[in-house]
Amino acid sequence: MSTNIPQDLRYTAEHEWVRTEDDTVTVGVTAFAAESLGDVVFVELPEAGGTVTAGEVCGEIESTKSVSELYSPVTGEIVALNEAVVDAPETVNSDPYGDGWLFRVRVESLPELMDADAYAAQIQEG
Repeated sequence: MSTNIPQDLRYTAEHEWVRTEDDTVTVGVTAFAAESLGDVVFVELPEAGGTVTAGEVCGEIESTKSVSELYSPVTGEIVALNEAVVDAPETVNSDPYGDGWLFRVRVESLPELMDADAYAAQIQEG
């Protein structure tokens, strides 16, 4: 498994990452999650303009091995979706922290998330 865990991001126990940019955050899944899933073949994202709630299911990621629920790490309004990932879901595998981002949220509530070191410790224990 890869140990590529960018230091500038925050992480959830469900293997989502969050990059804070002013009043919005970008959300994606970690390299660990992408590798665990296997080849991603389908991504279902929340609706633009809709709202998501921290800790609640907001979409799913389907791979050749399984279907996994996607949890929102924050509460707020969806302001952008990465349509490129819907059209080319394998991008989640090839570039999970870059072009493989999933959606952006204007944050109303941002819970406490793990830093890179805490996330690394969690996946090593797992």
